Amino acid sequence: MTDRGLFEPDVLLRDQFGVRSGATVSREKRLMLAVLENALDSYQKYVFARDGQGRQMFDEAVEWLESGNTDWLFSYRNICETLDINPDYLKRGLEGWRRRAAEKQQLERELAAQENAIGIHG
Repeated sequence: MTDRGLFEPDVLLRDQFGVRSGATVSREKRLMLAVLENALDSYQKYVFARDGQGRQMFDEAVEWLESGNTDWLFSYRNICETLDINPDYLKRGLEGWRRRAAEKQQLERELAAQENAIGIHG
């Protein structure tokens, strides 16, 4: 595994889940990976949603990620364990991504406000 340092991409790739192209993966693991990818996609897509449906999608993703329940086969922790992913490490990565995205969004708002204040139109 290589050290990417500061230039680590925000997008999680299938290779990072231990799924290699051409590898034989059970249908159950592929389904689990799809469930995990869907939750991560909803988290990232709707993190700043203001509409009801977007907020609901984000809240459901967060609830699933935060649940410590392991009774359900498709719980976050069970999926991570099956796919050999450290669930706490992945959540820390999502939290870091969210923090950076919020900072970027705030900077963009401030820039837009400054442009509006001096009359720059794009």
